[in-house]
Amino acid sequence: MKRRMVAVLLTALALVTTALGVGWYMLSGPGEPQIPVKARVKLPKPVRMDMPLSEALEKRRSIRKYRPEPLTLRELSTVLWAAQGITDPRGFRTAPSAGALYPLRVFVVVKNVKGLEPGIYVYDPKTHTLGLVKRGDFHLQLQRACLDQEWVGQAAVNLVIVGYERVLRPRYGDRSFRYMALEAGHVGQNVYLACTALGLGTVAVGAFHDEEVKRILGIRAEDAVPLYVFPIGRR
Repeated sequence: MKRRMVAVLLTALALVTTALGVGWYMLSGPGEPQIPVKARVKLPKPVRMDMPLSEALEKRRSIRKYRPEPLTLRELSTVLWAAQGITDPRGFRTAPSAGALYPLRVFVVVKNVKGLEPGIYVYDPKTHTLGLVKRGDFHLQLQRACLDQEWVGQAAVNLVIVGYERVLRPRYGDRSFRYMALEAGHVGQNVYLACTALGLGTVAVGAFHDEEVKRILGIRAEDAVPLYVFPIGRR
C-alpha cells in the first residue's frame, strides 16, 4: 500500500512538473534517482534491420575512423532501440537484465544528427523518446575525459552507458555490480550488431575518468557508474 501511494504521488509530481515546463525522466520505479530534462524529443520508429544475424556477426568489427557526414534521427533511434528498446508488453527489453530490473541508462552525447540539436540526452525506453539534459557540443570534453581517444571526438554521437547500482542492490546485494556490468556487455553487443547492420561504425571504450564523465553528463548520484562509451559514426 505504501509503495502504491508513493507511486501515485510521484506520478502526480511528474504531471505538475510537466505542466510547469520541467520534465522528469523517471527511472524504473519509486525511490530511484531521477534525471531532470529540459525537453523531450519523440524518436521515429526504428528501421527494420534486414541483415541476417550470421552476416552481422561476421562483419562486426571495432571501427575507430568515421566520415564527417551526420547520422539520421532514424538511425539513432534504431541503435537506441537495439540497446534498450522494449520488446514485450511486460516491459522486457532487447538486452537481458537480472530480475528484469534494468539498472542501466543510456546517455546520448550528440554532435551531428540531422534534426537534433547538439547536446546531452538520456534515452527513455518506455516512451522511445530522448530527454534533453544539457544543450551544447560536449564531444571534445568527452574525448579528454576518455584519455583523449580521438575517435570519441570524431563521432557523430557517443552513447554513454551508466549503471545505477541501487536498482539492483536490494535484491542482489554484493553481486549487484557484477550483474550491472554483465548487462552493459549485453547492451554493448547489441549496439555493435545494430551499427553493423546499418553500415555505421562503433567501438567499445572502457578507458575514461569516471568522475569527469559524470560531470560532463550532469550526473550527481553517487552510486551512478559510467560503464561504457560507444562513439558512433559513418564508416
